[in-house]
Amino acid sequence: MASMTEDIRAGQPGKDGNHGYNENIDQIRYDEHADTVYLDHAGTTPYPKSLIERSSTDLIQNLFGNPHSHSSSSQLSSRRIEDVRLRALRFFGANPGDFDLVFVPNATAGMKLVAEIFGEQKGGFWYGYHRDAHTSLVGVREYAAQHHCFMEDGEVEQWLQAQCCSGSDPRRTRIGLFAYPAQSNLNGRRLPLTWPGDLRASCQSTQGRVYSLLDAAAFVSTSPLDLSDASQAPDFTVLSFYKIFGFPDLGALIIRKSSSPPLSRRRFFGGGTVEMVTCTTDSWHIKKQNDFHEQLEDGTLPVHSIIALGSAFEVHEKLHGSLERVSAHTSLLANRLYEGLSSLRHATGLPVCVIYKDPNSSYEDSQAQGPIVALNIRNWRGDWVSNAEVDKLATIRNIQLRTGGVCNPGGVASFLNLAPWEMKRNFSAGHRCGNEDDILGGKPTGVIRLSLGATSNIRDVTAFVQAAAGGQYHPPKHGKSNQKA
Repeated sequence: MASMTEDIRAGQPGKDGNHGYNENIDQIRYDEHADTVYLDHAGTTPYPKSLIERSSTDLIQNLFGNPHSHSSSSQLSSRRIEDVRLRALRFFGANPGDFDLVFVPNATAGMKLVAEIFGEQKGGFWYGYHRDAHTSLVGVREYAAQHHCFMEDGEVEQWLQAQCCSGSDPRRTRIGLFAYPAQSNLNGRRLPLTWPGDLRASCQSTQGRVYSLLDAAAFVSTSPLDLSDASQAPDFTVLSFYKIFGFPDLGALIIRKSSSPPLSRRRFFGGGTVEMVTCTTDSWHIKKQNDFHEQLEDGTLPVHSIIALGSAFEVHEKLHGSLERVSAHTSLLANRLYEGLSSLRHATGLPVCVIYKDPNSSYEDSQAQGPIVALNIRNWRGDWVSNAEVDKLATIRNIQLRTGGVCNPGGVASFLNLAPWEMKRNFSAGHRCGNEDDILGGKPTGVIRLSLGATSNIRDVTAFVQAAAGGQYHPPKHGKSNQKA
């Protein structure tokens, strides 16, 4: 693997034809981060030391009160919160005149908020979601009167081209919500960002209109999201800031203001979202009507986390410049990781790795593929190697990675060829995500996920490729062959 390291440090573009490697990354790693091989950026990216120092200094030097009060410390909190809100919108190219941003704990909380709002629509709602959806996006279906899983991109395209709101479509009678991830959190393949605009063009009527919900959490961790054209943007976008910055633990729901009609039917209210409430002999209240975030941010906001987010924007820009630069950097590394793992062979000639890449994506094209490699490993006999064993080997080598179902049930079922009856059988047999008995019926039940981020370097790539090449993989439990799949 020496040639890979030498090429990338010398600025050689290699097969990808694009040298985007951040030459300062080794110094950043030394100054800001722990000494480990970190390959779980899709879970969360490591927070830099200078971010913690900067946000701590801010909290030490200032007093931030509850923004619902009127003291000077509370007014300071209110000003800083709104400054950060506007900064976050600008970060995604979103005009405050067209969009509002609601702070939530994470992307899942944003999905749940949208689900609850749509669940309160008269007659319920129809829900369509893509097979590559995160578990939390799949969970929205439990609020829906009807739901459908789109198995392929082509099925979505046909649905859009057929004008989903035609009079003969049963979804015409009720409001709808179509949701999908901008990037699969399983293998990093990227889905078309044109679908929300296409959907809006095909569903012009208010009655039976289908809205769009984009899960951008995995995508924005290493790639810029451009919401500058409101006519083509999703109606609702959810994301988690810790996947970009590492800290604070905070998310956002970005709402396209012209997509507001469903919000008016929300019944729940909390402190800070109403103008007045009576609760003794009469049940009456008036909700706030100015901004969507005032209507949806129930109770006291996580003030200190939002203020820390302001520091996160500053530190990230200082260290990495922009998400465009991060995208070029991680795309280069992901291609080298893919090439390195694809080339590994046992002495018998069998490949070491089975990589789960979409046939239409390429690691040389960052528009179609993000910096994630999903795989499983076979031993020299062709038997599957347990993810639990890979976890143990990774721990010994100080490598941080993710194994299992990675909260992507549709993607796992598709790539591992697991039918619903097989997954139910495995559950009945005692399988749970994360336990050691993870090869059943001759098939793996999960994957090894390697995900890169802004702070990744070539050492991370070579460390895992070398570990995969030199791993001493034991036979499966009970000495039985598991090479059926």
